[in-house]
Amino acid sequence: MKRVLIITYYWPPSGGSGVQRWLKFAKYLPQLGWEPVIYTPLNPEPNAIDEALCREIPEGMTVLKRKIFEPYSLYKFLSGKKRGETIEANIISKESGGSASTRLFAFIRGNFFIPDPRCFWIRPSARFLKRYLRKNPVDAIISTGPPHSMHLIAARLSRAAKIKWIADFRDPWTKIFYFKHLPLTDFAKRRHEKLEKKVLDSADGIVTVSGQIAGNFRKATQTPVTVIPNGFDPEDFAKAARVTSLPEYDAIKEKFLLLHTGILADDGNPDILWKALAELAAEVSGFRQKLQIRVMGQAGKSVERAVAEAGLQECFVNMGYMPHSVIPTWQRAASLLLLPLRKEPEAGGILTGKFFEYLASGSPILAFGPKDGDLAAALTQTGAGTIFQWDEKEAVKEYLLETYCKWLKDCGKDTACKSEKIENPQILRYSRREQAARLSDLLDNMTTEV
Repeated sequence: MKRVLIITYYWPPSGGSGVQRWLKFAKYLPQLGWEPVIYTPLNPEPNAIDEALCREIPEGMTVLKRKIFEPYSLYKFLSGKKRGETIEANIISKESGGSASTRLFAFIRGNFFIPDPRCFWIRPSARFLKRYLRKNPVDAIISTGPPHSMHLIAARLSRAAKIKWIADFRDPWTKIFYFKHLPLTDFAKRRHEKLEKKVLDSADGIVTVSGQIAGNFRKATQTPVTVIPNGFDPEDFAKAARVTSLPEYDAIKEKFLLLHTGILADDGNPDILWKALAELAAEVSGFRQKLQIRVMGQAGKSVERAVAEAGLQECFVNMGYMPHSVIPTWQRAASLLLLPLRKEPEAGGILTGKFFEYLASGSPILAFGPKDGDLAAALTQTGAGTIFQWDEKEAVKEYLLETYCKWLKDCGKDTACKSEKIENPQILRYSRREQAARLSDLLDNMTTEV
């Protein structure tokens, strides 16, 4: 059994897709000849907490935890958050720059904490891990970001210990959508670009989650770039409770249920969807009574406001953050799964983690975003749904009516009628074990190179 050190900021009990990517890799890599050793902060500032994910950590796995100092306490003070309150994902965005305190934090974050507020963990982590590896050698190192400080820890460690290193980019660095919204000085911008170039060129391999992100990296470096998307774990769906066991089953069994799970950001608010639904509610007899809209996770304030302005507030339920273990059941219960990307030029290269679980659920997907991006291509390949651009209201309305009529005809009052078996080979290729096998092959090839 070879050993691989995985440097990750996000690990249970933190919640979210960034946690699940490497939790699932860690689950399946031992079956493929690689023993993971996890290095993660003892006291991180997570976007969400999901204690149930701790039960998925493989028994006996080595998890090294060290204290981290990060200045998010300053942000909490400036924004009025309480101690212990989680920080929302992607706090730097076009809409969040309104208040003076947020603008101040954005300036400090972009110009003083490079590449991110976890930069104070780089030097002590490298020192600790160098000592650890002298007595506990590994065959390879993987860092996963953001935060990209994890890559800088790995860069120091790989160089000092002469160990092969893969940098996993779950999101881009300087080409991520919010980077352009940071109020950067010229010096800070050059520093970010220099550090990104250093990571790309010094790593032995680059892994990322979509074709467009990979294409941008290939233009910037000679280091081999491999696409390993996120995925879904069939066991999550096999172990999921039946739809009929949901406490809310009586409230949803006769509903045309539109569901969104995960982060529904202000700049991903599908305005035309609410308008199209409002028109159908006014024009189609019984539609309003059948319609139910649910969001699970983090929803921007503009979402509820837009739903209310459309007159659909009585159809809307904000469930807040839910444990990941219950999400597959809800995704199966949905009549339609909502997947709006952000209204940003970079959206074409985004394949969100929830997309793959949406695939596994068997529920149709209604997506919003560019029709020439990675999400559009994956929807076409799998036949799992339809994507619309942000101005196609009439087309969206027609699609909704068609889907609603089909729901009435096929299932109507029985939301539990869907098949629970995943059989589509185009979907099964995105299983977490298949993705882990690709990573294992990459590690094997890299560590056996002469």
